[in-house]
Amino acid sequence: MPVDTSTALEYRLDNEFFANIDGPEVQRGKVDVALDIKRTATVIELNFHLSGVIYIPCDRCLDDMEHEIDIDEQLFIKFGHEFREESDNMLIIPEDEGEINIAWFLYEFIALTIPIKHVHPYGKCNKEMSARLQQMSARLVDEEDDDIEFTDDNQEEVERPTDPRWDALKKLKR
Repeated sequence: MPVDTSTALEYRLDNEFFANIDGPEVQRGKVDVALDIKRTATVIELNFHLSGVIYIPCDRCLDDMEHEIDIDEQLFIKFGHEFREESDNMLIIPEDEGEINIAWFLYEFIALTIPIKHVHPYGKCNKEMSARLQQMSARLVDEEDDDIEFTDDNQEEVERPTDPRWDALKKLKR
């Protein structure tokens, strides 16, 4: 009867790791990885615990912001005739393969923790960039306003006539 074996490894993913992996979402960070490997006769089970911090650009001001990582992930590896992904956490690798590179899996685990919208907490954004964003947003609103027209002579507002059908609908809105 085959004996199960277990191994524990620890890694530190730093800026060099993120630069070498060349992924678009994360360029810098410090993440500690604890990896427990359990091997049986039919499957290798990899249990990951990742904790640390990555730096991602704020959607609002584009300055780097910290995003904390603290996740547990699991990956199962079986041996077969050819490389194939059975599911999100199950890989089949050729029997003659002696090793597997987990770098991209680690990167994906980290990248999947990034929220869709990532912004600094209120008041922490770059003040200059926030002011420019607000200024540009106000300018866009002015340019999109279709109901107001300015004359060149005296810069006073002149309302354009609207379709009476729309006026009737506007009354319903009130």
